[in-house]
Amino acid sequence: ELPAPLLDDKCKKEFDEDVYNHKTPESNIKMKIAWRYQLLPKMEQIGPVSSSRFGHYYDASKRMPQELIEASNWHGFFLPEKISSTLKVEPCSLTPGYTKLLQFIQNIIYEEGFDGSNPQKKQRNILRIGIQNLGSPLWGDDICCAENGGNSHSLTKFLYVLRGLLRTSLSACIITMPTHLIQNKAIIARVTTLSDIVVGLESFIGSERETNPLYKDYHGLIHIRQIPRLNNLICDESDVKDLAFKLKRKLFTIEGWRKSLWSFPNLRI
Repeated sequence: ELPAPLLDDKCKKEFDEDVYNHKTPESNIKMKIAWRYQLLPKMEQIGPVSSSRFGHYYDASKRMPQELIEASNWHGFFLPEKISSTLKVEPCSLTPGYTKLLQFIQNIIYEEGFDGSNPQKKQRNILRIGIQNLGSPLWGDDICCAENGGNSHSLTKFLYVLRGLLRTSLSACIITMPTHLIQNKAIIARVTTLSDIVVGLESFIGSERETNPLYKDYHGLIHIRQIPRLNNLICDESDVKDLAFKLKRKLFTIEGWRKSLWSFPNLRI
């Protein structure tokens, strides 16, 4: 279900048309804001049609072709295939699922040449690691089932070891967690401490905000819990705190939304 990447000029032209069609006339969005914001120059929106293209852009209305995925160098980890029902696991502070996952990541780092402690034999890209629903029962964890489960420290120990692997290799990792299912909030605080960046997504589906006219133009909120802190004891505070997201026909956009008399520049990805 990955979105299709924009690889040629035709795709970029269609993307540009979609951006144009979703633009709202200024007469409809003009609001009373503080005078100091009115004096600021309008920020230029950077998109895939700009002269200096940076990053990757995707069409949310299409799916990535299977041929493109198969041609890429990727490794998959499916826990039921790694652990047998008859497997005897020695007593350990980590659950068997987390142990197997760490071993799998470590093997990829060393076998594919992403180990930062050894000289690179040839030019390498960054190893990108994606872990879904970490902490859920699918990983053999019980923090979503009980407030004080028997594996309450297994997740944080896993993240501590994973952090060490990332620091000593050319690797980056993005993790999704069902924090709304975790009953012990102290675990969420520990996970935040062990992370560099923490972003929360709050959907309006099934909540009172879904019918609230204040949020009618958006599908959910984005909460910036933590941003990287380099050579500092505390992390910096983001200037824009009120961020919302909406899914258009081809675009997934993040914007600053107005809940008072303030207006913030749009952020588009």
